[in-house]
Amino acid sequence: MNEPDGPAHLGELDLHLFNEGTHTRLHRHLGAHPSERGTHFTVWAPNAERVFVIGDFCDWQQTDAACMRAVGGSGLWTATLPDVGVGMRYKYRIHSKMNGYVVDKADPMAFAAELPPGTASVVHRDDFRWTDEAWMEARRRKNPMHEPMSIYEVHLGSWRRIAEDGYRSASYSELAEQLVGYVSEMGFTHVELMPVMLHPYYPSWGYQTTGYYAPDPRFGTPEQLKLLIDRCHRAGMGVILDWVPSHFATDEHGLVYFDGTHCYEHADPRQGYHPDWGSAIFNYGRNEVRSFLLSSADYWFDVFHVDGLRVDAVASMLYLDYSRADGQWIPNRYGGRENLEAMEFLRDLNRLVHARFPGAVTVAEESTAWPMVSRPTELGGLGFTMKWDMGWMHDTLDYMSRDPIHRKYHHDRLTFRGMYAFTENFVLPLSHDEVVHGKGSLLAKMGGPWERRMDNLRLLFAWMYGQPGKQLLFMGSEVGSDREWSQDASVEWELLHDPRHAGLQQCLRDLNRLHREVPALHQNDFEPRGFEWIDASDAEQSVLSFLRTDGSDVVACVYNFTSVVRVGYRVGVPLGGVWTEIFNGDAAEYGGSGVGNFGAVSAEPVPTHGRPYSLSLSLPPLAGLWLRHSVA
Repeated sequence: MNEPDGPAHLGELDLHLFNEGTHTRLHRHLGAHPSERGTHFTVWAPNAERVFVIGDFCDWQQTDAACMRAVGGSGLWTATLPDVGVGMRYKYRIHSKMNGYVVDKADPMAFAAELPPGTASVVHRDDFRWTDEAWMEARRRKNPMHEPMSIYEVHLGSWRRIAEDGYRSASYSELAEQLVGYVSEMGFTHVELMPVMLHPYYPSWGYQTTGYYAPDPRFGTPEQLKLLIDRCHRAGMGVILDWVPSHFATDEHGLVYFDGTHCYEHADPRQGYHPDWGSAIFNYGRNEVRSFLLSSADYWFDVFHVDGLRVDAVASMLYLDYSRADGQWIPNRYGGRENLEAMEFLRDLNRLVHARFPGAVTVAEESTAWPMVSRPTELGGLGFTMKWDMGWMHDTLDYMSRDPIHRKYHHDRLTFRGMYAFTENFVLPLSHDEVVHGKGSLLAKMGGPWERRMDNLRLLFAWMYGQPGKQLLFMGSEVGSDREWSQDASVEWELLHDPRHAGLQQCLRDLNRLHREVPALHQNDFEPRGFEWIDASDAEQSVLSFLRTDGSDVVACVYNFTSVVRVGYRVGVPLGGVWTEIFNGDAAEYGGSGVGNFGAVSAEPVPTHGRPYSLSLSLPPLAGLWLRHSVA
């Protein structure tokens, strides 16, 4: 059980913290909490005149016995119904003080819900028994900044469809076997799940949320989702959830216009309506809304043992004029475009997570140059652990889309990141957003002749994994999908019958293994001392080289972005002795041509690139080489 304080007892301190905007564990008090005496319900509806609990138990009719009572001036309403038990469906019938408005609402704090298109909440009791104690204890002792992190982004509904059962999506329980086994075998350190919070419209992929505490019932029960997370932990993998506090769905049964007034959203559409998504924007300046959202974040860490939240669309939260023309937005109190209340909410969120859940991470999808997104709040930052590097993604994909013979004219696309690589703690994302809405698959984006695009894709992955920062890859990219992603279709697993696609998968498997095993490739991802260019200027031959180090372990990473084999290419290195070729993206087992350096190269005392030694290398076409200094 995750309700140690008993069945939803609300003390004076709870009421004060809730109305102050600092209560961060509302899930222990609000919502539906079953006990031996029945089920205790609590809901926030500050402008209601009357509130009733309705559901299966009363044939969905309001009755005097199910009339809730107001809790002082808190805006909360509460009732204990003795005949309501686990599994029963319910809603709140709200009679507003405003204009005789009456509406049936799902519980904003529901922990379970019926299968869409149904919209009722479901009384739920947490009976799951966790077996991940070793993982949770180890997580508390680790600093994620210095740990390897390669993230496999998954849309649960389309990762693997069950063809023999009507081509349905796999359930949480099935994924606990299939997905966990696959991701573990591939060597990723984390799984990132696109939103699993309740959402009415499946093609929204979960980004139009109605239930901030209820898992999506399309894939099973809350216990089955916990089983999936528990199995991930036992297999040595972390779990990150996409979380969407930036906007919410406007379906009538949800949060919008909850009690006949704009409780959760701004009343003025210049602040409360999102023009891009047709959704409502939270009022971050309202105390009770902050308590609701902070508690939602806490809930997924506390009750579901997740290891991180990736916060969606942070830029849309930070800018009052986001996607708005002049006259369509309201400046802040200083006349600026910054959303001051959203800034403080995000700082509160990150302070909460980092203080209460050591070793857990928060990751911002923030697409602008907003400063200090991943810097501590005490230094004026927003406090996120990491931030997506959208600039790297755009520049790199633009470069890789060029025919190799023209890449020398676009060399700065790859080198520009060196100007800002350590201004934030970056995740390098090749996410679902890059393979949908007509953008094509990663394979289809690669430039040059079609028969060389698989080589280019291996090169892209090697470039990503060599860079300082953590890595994120969307499902299906590792098998070289040749069509863009659809939420209604499975990953093209049948492609693995083709040796070239199987070779790409093996290449990524090896990249993950090396990323985890070699400290130089992950330990100083966010520190300048972990990265040093060898030569960033060879645009004419489209070759780039750099060093990765953790202070003792050193890896030279060399990349040839053309289809020309370069024999005797000299690269300066800081140390003499043998350098072992630990990765070659042109290896025959990956589907390459097999050009390489016979497994190792001895450094010669020939000064090059300002270093006392150098390696004379055979650079394979459209491939990356990693050479690790061997200590005798």
